[in-house]
Amino acid sequence: MTVKEALRKAAGLFLKAGVPDARLDARLLLAQVLGRPQLELLAAPDLPLNEAQAACYFELAARRAAREPLQYILGRADFMGHQFLVRPGVLIPRDDTEILAQRAIALLKAGGSALDLCCGSGILGISLQKARPDARVYAGDVSGQAIDLTRDNARALGAEIDARQGDLFAPFIGLRFDLIVCNPPYIPSHELEGLQEEVRREPALALDGGADGLHFYRRVLSEAPGHLNPGGILLLELGDGQAEQVSALLSPGFTAPVVYRDLGGLPRALETRLLRGVD
Repeated sequence: MTVKEALRKAAGLFLKAGVPDARLDARLLLAQVLGRPQLELLAAPDLPLNEAQAACYFELAARRAAREPLQYILGRADFMGHQFLVRPGVLIPRDDTEILAQRAIALLKAGGSALDLCCGSGILGISLQKARPDARVYAGDVSGQAIDLTRDNARALGAEIDARQGDLFAPFIGLRFDLIVCNPPYIPSHELEGLQEEVRREPALALDGGADGLHFYRRVLSEAPGHLNPGGILLLELGDGQAEQVSALLSPGFTAPVVYRDLGGLPRALETRLLRGVD
């Protein structure tokens, strides 16, 4: 079997199963098996696969056809120019979140302190620390799997991160930060069953934002003043259509919000500052 034949067969399986980006996923999986870049495969359609390679490839293809997320199969995802480890049980990094990382990097002052709250695989905190190695960066998540993965990613990428497990700010009692960045669960509970099949394979713990999707925003906005230095910055990822709702939750202790759009042009990140410290 050649590269061209293998790709055609896998893409056909994916199309039949309703997999988005069927041809791209077929190439990415074959590149993984053969240890070659995608473009090299396209340039060598007659390259033969041996029996072991073909068996491995179609084993992975069967998992993808069953709608297992591609990133879980590959075990990695790219974010902000870094390659992160990805595992089932932890939210998959998404390109749309890069606007949050970009703003955090731009806003954190030299030698400042930052907290990546609801850190998942640690992409925000690690990207920030890699770009600003003088910063003191912490990360927190209620999921032990997420904290383990954040620590593994930090080690793999050479980032100094203090990762702690616990419910929101509970592991950071007594600590204040110059910047808090948070990608909380924000999908309304009743919408979870209607999500794309791949997304439903991700942990509900990282997706379910309560009845209206705003449960964790309320908690973060209520508790953040006790963990921000005066003038400290809060950056929140937003779900689709939530910019006005989250903005309305801001107390008078915060500045008027600034909302930034993601790569698709959707309002995705909210930025505000604490006007004064809270004792």
